[in-house]
Amino acid sequence: MAELEMVAIPAGRFRMGSVEGDQFATAEEGPPRMLEVGGFLMSRHPVAEDESALPRVNVSWDEAQAYCRNLGEGYRLPSEVEWEYACRAGSATSFTTIDEPDPSKVNYLYDEQGSRIGIGRRLPNGWGKPNAFGLHDMLGNVCEWVNDCWQHGHPDMKVIRGGAWDYMPRLVRPSWRDFAMRSTRRDNLGFRVCRDL
Repeated sequence: MAELEMVAIPAGRFRMGSVEGDQFATAEEGPPRMLEVGGFLMSRHPVAEDESALPRVNVSWDEAQAYCRNLGEGYRLPSEVEWEYACRAGSATSFTTIDEPDPSKVNYLYDEQGSRIGIGRRLPNGWGKPNAFGLHDMLGNVCEWVNDCWQHGHPDMKVIRGGAWDYMPRLVRPSWRDFAMRSTRRDNLGFRVCRDL
């Protein structure tokens, strides 16, 4: 089992959801709301494959949950609120720091016109710069499972966040959210873990 480096995420308050003026905002990202978040620990990177720095993929939500249980007491998938708070790391813009991400810093494949501009594959954890909380690759590279059900609906529909290496900019924003069935396995879908302080 690859070793996990955990980062302390401080308690704070943030606005969750799409920001005003975001041309890519969808109904699933709103309405924006102010939320309080307690401090917690989060893995600096997505969970990696054994003996590899590549993020682990082709793992279902249930398998991600089992991995957390095997780590020991208190380990879990992040909530959707914790995930977005950690991703934003104090920022309040559509793409955390700029109007559109730079494909040399965020691993995605297509521009908004559908032209290939990115690398086109998973990259090792930590290839880009960390955010203000010290977390790597919250956006792009691999989508990440979170603990929540999709809009409190069907229990087998689970939320995914972050966008992936084969996506376009509108899908690698902090507020972007989608769902997959809990049994889903994809070559662009992984996870990271949390633990209470």
